[in-house]
Amino acid sequence: MKVFINKIIPERGYRMLEEAGIAYTVWKEKPILDRGQAIQFCKGHDAFLSAGQSGMDADFFDQCRHLKVVALHSVGFDGVDIAAATKMGIPIGNTPNVLNKATAETALLLMLTVARRALYHHRRIKKGAWGIAKPTEGLGFDLAGKTLGIVGLGRIGAELAKICSRSWGMNILYYNRGRNDAAEKAYGARRVSLETLLQESDVVSVHTALTDETREMFGLEQFKQMKSSAIFINTARGGVHKEADLIKALDQKIIWGAGLDVTNPEPMQPDNPLLDMDNAVVFPHIGSATRETRDEMTRCAVENIIAGLKGEQIPYPVNPEVYQGS
Repeated sequence: MKVFINKIIPERGYRMLEEAGIAYTVWKEKPILDRGQAIQFCKGHDAFLSAGQSGMDADFFDQCRHLKVVALHSVGFDGVDIAAATKMGIPIGNTPNVLNKATAETALLLMLTVARRALYHHRRIKKGAWGIAKPTEGLGFDLAGKTLGIVGLGRIGAELAKICSRSWGMNILYYNRGRNDAAEKAYGARRVSLETLLQESDVVSVHTALTDETREMFGLEQFKQMKSSAIFINTARGGVHKEADLIKALDQKIIWGAGLDVTNPEPMQPDNPLLDMDNAVVFPHIGSATRETRDEMTRCAVENIIAGLKGEQIPYPVNPEVYQGS
């Protein structure tokens, strides 16, 4: 049995595969594999460990229907045609729950960086403008005691709620399809309508999956409902907000600032206006970029590979329905 890995992963993954007696091929070159190249590699292997491979559509799975398992080195799977894979009988696995804290910390880092205008002041130093401090210029604002509105209070949102409520005494509002009783009890979170959340929050942080319902749910209409002193944070998926509208909202001071770990498209082009705005901070999708988290993501992905190649049900399936009737 052989698995193809399209990017270099932590050493832990290779050790696990070797201990399980599974051979592997790793693409180690800098150019990212295109869809056609990935298909050709997969045709010579029994499983595919994908770290952000693009083009995994119905035709991809039609050409790679022999695969016994596809393991995603991510929790998100919005770029994968899950229905097509299921139709072909291919189990798809992801890495749930292991990046909750790291992503929540990234949202917190963005909140702090924007609220304290840290990037703006860094740029001032580079311009030689670090002179005599003026009491009323370049001020940010405290997060303590402010209201945090969380859109999508799942595991990542709950981690952020815990940090912010316990460390800064922030009031927690949330907008969800369903009620999160545990977060309400533990952090005093209050479920409200999206309109109420936008109107009352000092920080709006997005942690929802990208679906037809959430795609571009944040546009100029929503930004205009927010306080002019409010911050918009997105560590979920770039497709949740309309980038042109966000640029307009920041440029016209409709909202105070924004912090993004996700953009649409990714990667963001270096001439994007957001990168030159003093009230915007953009990270290159580093939500899971800690040694500990990437190690755990690798463990989950390789466990999915090993189980799939053994003919067993994978431990972290995105499409468990693939096993129905088996």
